[in-house]
Amino acid sequence: MYKCVSLLLLLTGRGVLSQEVEVCSKTVINSCSDCIRSGAYCTWCKQLNFTNPGEQEAARCDTRAQLEKRGCIEKDIISPQNNLTVTKNTPLSTNAFVKDEPIQLRPQEVNLELRPGLPRTFRLDFRRVEGYPVDLYYLMDLSYSMEDDLRSIKTLGNELFKALQGITKQGRIGFGSFVDKTVLPFTNTNPEKLKKPCAEKEQFCQPAFGYRHVLSMTENKADFNREVDKQRISGNLDSPEGTLDAIMQAAVCGDRIGWRNSSTRLIVLSTDDGFHMAGDGKLAGILEPNDERCYMDNQLYTKSNDMDYPSVGQVASQLEKNNIQPIFAVTKSMENVYRELSRMIPKSEVGVLSEDSKNVVELIQAAYNRLSSKVTVTHDALPDNVRVTYTPLCPGGGPAGDKGVCDNVKVSFNVTVTADECIDREVSFLIGPLGIKDKMKVSLSTHCECECDDPKEKNHTYCNNKGKVNCGMCSCKAGFVGQRCECSIGEKDESSLRAACRKDNGTECEGRGDCVCGICQCYALQGGSTYYGTHCECENESCEKFQNKLCGGNGKCRCKNCDCSPEYEGTACQCKKSDEQCRTPSGSVCSGRGTCQCNQCKCMEGYQRPYCLTCPACQIPCITKGKCIECLGFATGPFSKNCSQTCKSINDFEIVETLPPGKPCDVRDVENCRVFFTIKQLDGEDNYSAQILKTRECPELPNIYAIIGGAIAAVALIGLVILLIIKGFLYWRDVKEFRRFENEKKKEKWTPTAGSNNQSMYDKKLNVHPLECRGLSLGNADV
Repeated sequence: MYKCVSLLLLLTGRGVLSQEVEVCSKTVINSCSDCIRSGAYCTWCKQLNFTNPGEQEAARCDTRAQLEKRGCIEKDIISPQNNLTVTKNTPLSTNAFVKDEPIQLRPQEVNLELRPGLPRTFRLDFRRVEGYPVDLYYLMDLSYSMEDDLRSIKTLGNELFKALQGITKQGRIGFGSFVDKTVLPFTNTNPEKLKKPCAEKEQFCQPAFGYRHVLSMTENKADFNREVDKQRISGNLDSPEGTLDAIMQAAVCGDRIGWRNSSTRLIVLSTDDGFHMAGDGKLAGILEPNDERCYMDNQLYTKSNDMDYPSVGQVASQLEKNNIQPIFAVTKSMENVYRELSRMIPKSEVGVLSEDSKNVVELIQAAYNRLSSKVTVTHDALPDNVRVTYTPLCPGGGPAGDKGVCDNVKVSFNVTVTADECIDREVSFLIGPLGIKDKMKVSLSTHCECECDDPKEKNHTYCNNKGKVNCGMCSCKAGFVGQRCECSIGEKDESSLRAACRKDNGTECEGRGDCVCGICQCYALQGGSTYYGTHCECENESCEKFQNKLCGGNGKCRCKNCDCSPEYEGTACQCKKSDEQCRTPSGSVCSGRGTCQCNQCKCMEGYQRPYCLTCPACQIPCITKGKCIECLGFATGPFSKNCSQTCKSINDFEIVETLPPGKPCDVRDVENCRVFFTIKQLDGEDNYSAQILKTRECPELPNIYAIIGGAIAAVALIGLVILLIIKGFLYWRDVKEFRRFENEKKKEKWTPTAGSNNQSMYDKKLNVHPLECRGLSLGNADV
């Protein structure tokens, strides 16, 4: 079965079972190497005397089938093939308890020598080792909202270790915590609040911090429980946390965290909030981008307030580079956010925490099982012009692509590598499963040169004893050129002779002849005729046909163009000369605005067939000829001084009493009068006749006296209104003062003199009791 599959792949690569047609797209071919570089199916014939005299050596380059058809024997056909050499192929390990590091990927190293454009497929096997070491780093959000979760984690240390022992006997756990950058607007920078960022009622609260590495990887449960028990809640201002800062440092600070070289590396991130991303640091004036390096001093991230948050892409890149698989243990409200994040980070999982995080152990077990059951094979950065695709061989593995995915413990993939162009030096890249240290190294070079096993004679008879044979071609000695070194170039060099055979610096002799001593020797065509011209640019077989006849049988083909008989015309001499269908009723041809070709009008731009009468896209003469109408009809306007010259396009006009029925044109002249006229285009592009109405329609002059009288009346009326307003205002003010005076008089009271029993005349008038006016005086008299 394996042999059958291999044969099937081989036949498919050779194009027998593939629907792809073998084609050799030749460009400029001057050697066997040029031919090999032209395409995956280009082959070269090194057979002597394969080309005819004067025929270009490029004829040696074609597909294998075409060369064999022309008589090239199999042993003389040069077609470099792909070569695969497996340089390291250690068998897969069955378990992790071996002396050396367990082997999970096979083969480990291969060398590929590829023909450009020709793919090469090989098999890659992966088997996960049972009991493979696991390093789990628990990274916890210690913002104030995680207080209940921290209490739960302090009691779950034994269960975490128990769960890890169920996965592997070589498990270790580390611990780290994070909150956010300790700058505004992320954290309250009041000195008291930096020391205690939690609520006042909270007694146990640690100072604000960004990321702190608490415990390196350990197998000791007591150490883990002791360090976690020391942890206290902290706080910040906004909801998003410095999550990506913490993940980045945990990934790049491998020696501080304690990651083992051969282990499955897991980061379990526990949080109930979102995360800040690259660019958010600008809110705090932090402009320096994250440089993806480790900055750890005394267990703290020292660049937290100096460097921006990393981007999701940077975090994903470092996690993949360091073979770390994250598990996001988040609350239900954050599930969608972290599922979106998981889509951008290969080999990551998301689990939903309970309100107090008591289910975190079950969550980690489930996420680990999902991660370990799925194998995703991909590669690191590829060299330029190299492509790699993977075809999973597992059931339901999916189509070929730039990644291969299988759900199984033991899986296999077909890896197909293609080099699109020649590579000048050996390059290498790595292939392997995501999250696993094991990688296969692929060393790649390209096969772009021909190995022709040429005769050793320096002066071969095939080359007139003036050169040696190189892949069937003559490589001439200095001073000689030509297909068989038959031309002595004297003082000229070969490049100048060849340049004389190139038209406009193109291909030698247009690819239709051979350049011999600076002169093109043109090839023969089938049927006996030949190419001709200085550069073999002409031939008399490819002119346009009409009714399946070259030049319609009414002319001769000369250098790819039809030379028609006197009574015929057209690109294929298909038309008998006549202008009958091009004449207007007035007898002109195409209205003087086109030419008659093949008895049809070919109109000037804008004019329409059949007779080039109308031009929808042209400017309307009612507008463009208005100034000329004013000049011709009334001798006014800007053209009046040179009217006959400027307006000669209107060579026929008359001034009439009435215009013919229909809507006339009208324009305004210099006196703002409306001038009415009709205009008609005659034969020719700029040739018109016009009828101009004798009477203009001018606006009436304004009545100066009425305007002046109206203005005076308006001013007088406005003045009268203003006077009335002022008079009304003064009247209203006097009435108000009088009423105030009356009110004051009613309040005055008079008192009579001593001994007077009767009211005086004034008492009666004022209606005041006499006793109430005692002691008052009026002038010098007592009352």
